[in-house]
Amino acid sequence: MKGLKPLLISGKEVLPLVEGGKGIAVSNGQSSGAWAAAGGVGTFSGVNADSYDADGNILDQVYHSKTRRGRHEELIAYGIQGGIAQARIAHEMSNGEGRLHVNVLWEMGGAEEILHGILEGAPGLVHGVTCGAGMPYKVAEIAAKFGVYYYPIVSSARAFRALWLRAFNKFPNLLGGVVYEDPWLAGGHNGLSNSEDPQRPEDPYPRVAALRQMMNSFGLTETPVIMAGGVWWLSEWEHWLDNPEIGPVAFQFGTRPLLTQESPISEAWKQRLLTLKAGDVFLNRFSPTGFYSSAVRNPFLENLRQRSDRQIAFSVEPVGELTDELALGPRGRPVYVTKADKDHAEGWISQGFSTGLKTPDNTLVFVTPDESRRILKDQVDCMGCLSACAFSNWSQNEEGTTGRRADPRSFCIQKTLQNISHSEDVENQLMFAGHNAYRFASDPWYKDGFVPTVKQLVDRIASGY
Repeated sequence: MKGLKPLLISGKEVLPLVEGGKGIAVSNGQSSGAWAAAGGVGTFSGVNADSYDADGNILDQVYHSKTRRGRHEELIAYGIQGGIAQARIAHEMSNGEGRLHVNVLWEMGGAEEILHGILEGAPGLVHGVTCGAGMPYKVAEIAAKFGVYYYPIVSSARAFRALWLRAFNKFPNLLGGVVYEDPWLAGGHNGLSNSEDPQRPEDPYPRVAALRQMMNSFGLTETPVIMAGGVWWLSEWEHWLDNPEIGPVAFQFGTRPLLTQESPISEAWKQRLLTLKAGDVFLNRFSPTGFYSSAVRNPFLENLRQRSDRQIAFSVEPVGELTDELALGPRGRPVYVTKADKDHAEGWISQGFSTGLKTPDNTLVFVTPDESRRILKDQVDCMGCLSACAFSNWSQNEEGTTGRRADPRSFCIQKTLQNISHSEDVENQLMFAGHNAYRFASDPWYKDGFVPTVKQLVDRIASGY
């Protein structure tokens, strides 16, 4: 394979290898600091990052306010405190090598305040900001205020064009790179547009070539593209190197760093990764963000799928085909459904799924009474971890609501990501992963359960494998 050439990233020549940021304690100061120490770009997450007590123990994020707005403010404070803590750990571990970036989701609750607070509280420790899951128009302005580089995450040339023309053209010198995240192969939340078919993956090469052409038209010929999603062996991407259609390019790895000694995820999670097969990562749309996301098929996702399958249309008045009366709840209040759907509903009720929960789309989903209580409690306990949440109907706007009914087909993403990050439970929680995660089981390097250090992984990747 062609030798990897150093690339100027965030003001320093480093290996063109970037650790992808993974939220809620998955990419932390330890893993990102080790990646930077190995000569690449380490990325710690600024999404509900862990903070510690005086003895170094992780502080539980406990919310005391009785209002969503109050809990949202507590969440922002936790986010800033944790982000600063992880920046300091990463800086210490990096030994002055590589570069360190912080990753935030634009659609997370309090994104602007948290990013501002981290950069202000950890001056000089963070060299760049990566930001996706939305259209982060203001990230350039915030980064420029603190003199750090910014790296928008996009999935098309069209998305970057909109960002550039609206905001980024005012801060061209600090645009450190553009992350192209493959919307079919990347883990976590994916940037599929309404015009793209989730079942028909597209080759990233022409899409990145179009992005490069767009960037060149704005004079960004030397600004790197960072390819993210679906990258495993660099030998499979050799034709991208020294290629004028692609231009300066780096490669981002989100899934492979999960299986390292410095990775903070549980041993159960690491062992589960070694057993995955092709197709075990599922592109779904259950996330309360409204985005598609990629996660490992497990009982958690299967429950969400089955919950949505137990779904029928209803009306509070007889209309059209919705003429058959169905009694709901302890008071037996009637709703109107089709005859066929009434038969379905009575079958589910006989199986124990006796509670019908209303959705924003005038449908009912049928769950057990215990599950109904858990869903309603999670909705009530919402702390505003997203700028707008379909599950709880929270929004950080003045009204504090999306204006739509809370959606029981989704879930509390804060709760499950905290649980999987801080426990051994990988079956009943959301487990994000890229679609190439099955390659852990087939890559001979991981034979007999081998778990490398970050330095060993970076060296291995740089060799082409």
